[in-house]
Amino acid sequence: MVMKQELIEALCKKSFQYSREPKFRLVSGKMSRYYINCRPLALSPRGMYLIGHILYDAVKDLHIEGIGGMTFGADPMAVATAFVSELKGNPIKAFSIRKTQKEHGIVKWIEGDMHSGERVVIIEDVVTTGGSTIRAIERARAEGLEVVRAIVLVDRQEGGLQNIAKHVKDVFSIVSRDELLETWKRIFQAT
Repeated sequence: MVMKQELIEALCKKSFQYSREPKFRLVSGKMSRYYINCRPLALSPRGMYLIGHILYDAVKDLHIEGIGGMTFGADPMAVATAFVSELKGNPIKAFSIRKTQKEHGIVKWIEGDMHSGERVVIIEDVVTTGGSTIRAIERARAEGLEVVRAIVLVDRQEGGLQNIAKHVKDVFSIVSRDELLETWKRIFQAT
């Protein structure tokens, strides 16, 4: 719980922005009062440490061979988790799912040392509708991987988790938008 609270505070400082009026344009074109970009934190040393340990704890008992998701959002999180898994003596491979299929060499969706039949967890940094995560699940299955869980670092609480649950039953988020907003207000409105 201590690591999760530190993660939420770090997300508030590096990755979360809030406005009383909708001013942030989302991929869907919709305007939002919240902007969440996990990359600044996920690519920082402390962010990698926190995310790697929290995700590893969430998957360590699943007997999986791999963890990954759609490039680029999931990449640093998968690598951090793989690194922690090796330190803990329970190696889990990282993999990345392409946004567009490779058209030269061996045509495939997945980059990494993954093999058909292996059990994996799909991860995503931020989920709004769940579309990107669902594509990642479909592409992993198309490569013969068995998707046993999906984990979202930050759920924007706009229906994404429910949409993902239609494709993989075991899905949850580490942090919710409400948790971020509550902590953001405590940190930034107190100053």
